[in-house]
Amino acid sequence: MFDQFRDRFPLDDQHWNNYINCFERIEVPAKTILLNEGEISKKLFIIEKGCIRVWFNNNGKDVTFQFFFENQSVASLESFVKKFPSPVVVETIEPSVLWWIHKKDMDRILAEVIEIAQLRDQFINVLFQRTFDYMKHFFSFIKDSPTQRYLNLMEEKPQIVQRVPQHYIASYLGVSTVHLSRIKSKLVHKK
Repeated sequence: MFDQFRDRFPLDDQHWNNYINCFERIEVPAKTILLNEGEISKKLFIIEKGCIRVWFNNNGKDVTFQFFFENQSVASLESFVKKFPSPVVVETIEPSVLWWIHKKDMDRILAEVIEIAQLRDQFINVLFQRTFDYMKHFFSFIKDSPTQRYLNLMEEKPQIVQRVPQHYIASYLGVSTVHLSRIKSKLVHKK
C-alpha cells in the first residue's frame, strides 16, 4: 500500500519504516461506522480499497457531504485536529481495506516532519484541497440547479456516479431519489 507513496516523501528508510509501522490494516464490510457524530476522532484512515462517505444527521435525515476512494485519507478533520466532537459520521459504502493511524502517532510524525519543507507543503496542500472541495460543494448549492450539480458531478467525479448507490448521490446533491431519477431521465432524453 505505502510503496506507491514512497517516492513522494523525502525521508530516509529508517524514518519511513518507523512512520508506516504506525499504521494498522483493517478490512471492514460495507456500512461500517468508523466514527459516530459526537465522538472525538482519534483515527485517520487511508483507503487501500473501497469507498467511504461522510454524512451528518439533519432532523432525522442523513445528508451526505463527501465521498472518499482509494489512496485518499479521511477523518473528521475538525474533530481530529481540534479534539471537538465530530459533526459528521464516517461510514464505509463498500467492503473496504483501510489503514489507520492513531492521533498521538500522527501528531508525533507531524511534529518531526514539519521542518521538511516539501512534506509541510504537501500536508498544507491536502488541507487546502479538502477546504476547496467543501467550498465548491457549498457554492454549488447556492448557484447551481440540481441538474447542473449532477452534470458537474458526472464530469468532475465520475467514480461517484459509477460506484455510489443512487440514494447517497441524491443526498449529496440535496435532492430526493425520485428527483434524481427525473434528472437522469431528462438527460437521457436530451441525447
